[in-house]
Amino acid sequence: MIEISNVSKKHGQKTAVEGVSFTAKPGRVTGFLGPNGAGKSSTLRILLGLDRPTSGTALIDGKPYASLSQPLRTVGAMLDGASAVPERRGVDHLRWMAQSNRIPLQRIGEVLETVGLTDAAKVRVRKYSLGMKQRLGLAAALLGEPRILVLDEPVNGLDPEGIRTVRTFLRRYADQGNTVLLSSHLMGETAETVDDIVVINKGRIIADGTLGEITEGHGSLENAFFTLTGSEPGKSW
Repeated sequence: MIEISNVSKKHGQKTAVEGVSFTAKPGRVTGFLGPNGAGKSSTLRILLGLDRPTSGTALIDGKPYASLSQPLRTVGAMLDGASAVPERRGVDHLRWMAQSNRIPLQRIGEVLETVGLTDAAKVRVRKYSLGMKQRLGLAAALLGEPRILVLDEPVNGLDPEGIRTVRTFLRRYADQGNTVLLSSHLMGETAETVDDIVVINKGRIIADGTLGEITEGHGSLENAFFTLTGSEPGKSW
């Protein structure tokens, strides 16, 4: 389980998030939504030990990420795609990650097959398309067979077939009793994937409930999102 409790983060006089609390439960896919600059990335970075909260706690299976001895075996994460060295081959990127967490090297071939990158395993990452980089990032997240996945825009750059494959995989993964926390801007795809929704805006949680509860009376997740955040489609254009 992911438990975020009363998390706040300030950068000098600027508040990134304030009093953020929610859970992502086993056996369910939780969608984490918000406009650009709402505090999603700050919250995920705190959860994954990349930043420290000013106050509050962010726990994975009851522990801070930094205290996990072999974190890839507990939580698989994908932020900003693969985040791999461009001159490194895809298989080498996964190899050093596996070695760092004492994960059997045969697992590399398994995850490459799962995400459809077997034929591109020895291609240097700089030659990968955006969609291929996303697939490599997902492969890295799955490497340690974790019980928890934290994914930021996992289908960005994928073609329709790839998007459907990821959606099917995440649903099956959650149905096996695992936990998925998913951040995305694709409302239609999110609605097809998630069980629960958490909406953040201006650093605060403004909605938290099941997909049905959040969309009730709005007709769609997209309509609910714009209503809750006070946004107007196309306004920034």
